Amino acid sequence: MRTASLIALALAVGNAAAADVHVAVAANFAAPAKSLAAIFEKQSGHQTVLSTGSTGKFYAQITTGAPFDVLLSADTETPGRLETEKLAVVGQRFTYALGKLVLWSPGTMVDGRGDVLRSQAFRRLSIANPRLAPYGAAAQQVMEQLGIWNSSQGRLVLGENIAQAYQFVSTGNAELGFIAYSQIRDPGKATSGSFWLVPQALYAPIRQDAALLARARDNQAAHRFLAFLRSASAREVIQAFGYDLP
Repeated sequence: MRTASLIALALAVGNAAAADVHVAVAANFAAPAKSLAAIFEKQSGHQTVLSTGSTGKFYAQITTGAPFDVLLSADTETPGRLETEKLAVVGQRFTYALGKLVLWSPGTMVDGRGDVLRSQAFRRLSIANPRLAPYGAAAQQVMEQLGIWNSSQGRLVLGENIAQAYQFVSTGNAELGFIAYSQIRDPGKATSGSFWLVPQALYAPIRQDAALLARARDNQAAHRFLAFLRSASAREVIQAFGYDLP
């Protein structure tokens, strides 16, 4: 009886210590975040609740009281603004990944140099909305560098976030699109279709920052999740999805 009581007590303590951490995840990082959450839950016992969307939309939601604990942004500016507005904890922010932009088509129309863009041999090109999504802003920078931004306006299909930009291409609503490299990778290998890995000289570095939001200042599950994100096992997963590390 005493042994059974001790086991029951241990289980009760363990359940009390477990907690949820609500993570707002930039759409480009959805697949890696899912893999990371599974590892974190197994190691820590905490439950991870993931929400994916555009960084711009998450900023608006957080400023109006959305119940997130951690933001995995697609930029550095948004977490910085949240710190300034006292909605994120100063000193907890760090860069968890460096994003890569690709031009992708499910077929064979994209070569390894992006010539299809320069020749404008396409009817519809999908990008994330540059006003909401850092990857969309990067796509705009590339097109401006190539001198085709203005001439392509009538052909653009804008997604609310990078996941929707990918969806437009995958469903045939656009022939090709600028998306995150991670979206066309199974861990460690590229998926089907043709793509151009855009030279990083053509767009500003996509530094993706993690932030502890103010409502989670004392949330130990949130602190543990951020510590896990900096661990060797987490960094290995992030690299496997095609990101660089800071």
